[in-house]
Amino acid sequence: MLPINILEIISVFIVLFSIIDVTGAVPIFLNLKSQGRTIHPEKAAFYSFIVLTVFLFVGEWILKLFQVDISAFAVAGGIVLLILSIEMIFGVEIFKNDSAATGNSSTLFPVVFPLIAGPGSFTTLLSMRAEYNVINIIIAVVLNLIIVYLVLRYLGFVKKLLGESGAYILRKFFGVILMAISVKLLTSNMSALIETVSGAGM
Repeated sequence: MLPINILEIISVFIVLFSIIDVTGAVPIFLNLKSQGRTIHPEKAAFYSFIVLTVFLFVGEWILKLFQVDISAFAVAGGIVLLILSIEMIFGVEIFKNDSAATGNSSTLFPVVFPLIAGPGSFTTLLSMRAEYNVINIIIAVVLNLIIVYLVLRYLGFVKKLLGESGAYILRKFFGVILMAISVKLLTSNMSALIETVSGAGM
């Protein structure tokens, strides 16, 4: 029987939703559309799932290759998430997306990477592995990508539904949630990291 945990799924879902911030990226998507660029919602969701799922497993192998403990990566990831939450709350632009894409399609760049499957998402996935079961993380990824698909599929409706103020408020709200979760990641994994370092030094 699969170790499915609803609370874990909700927790990971909220973190990924905050990081991907597909509702906050609606103005970016609309701008791409206005430039005559095409976005394929189903391809964007599918490619993002492949990239995120592969990284979820390969990322841990990369850590082992460089002999980095997952708790250490979780602490580093918590710091990155904290910085991202500060960016969302205070409007400080730290991570800039270069939108100079070639061709007429923007599905792969910049929609899939870096807007959906970017550095923040990668860090989040590996950080979450220190806390939650893999199957719950994958389910949370799928749920997020369903929302991504729906937002991309119905961009005009989402724009009318949220409005500029709605997207702004939603971004700030999830920024605070993300900050709280990043602090939890830091505190819970910092003690385990200190114990590991202390044990190795003895």
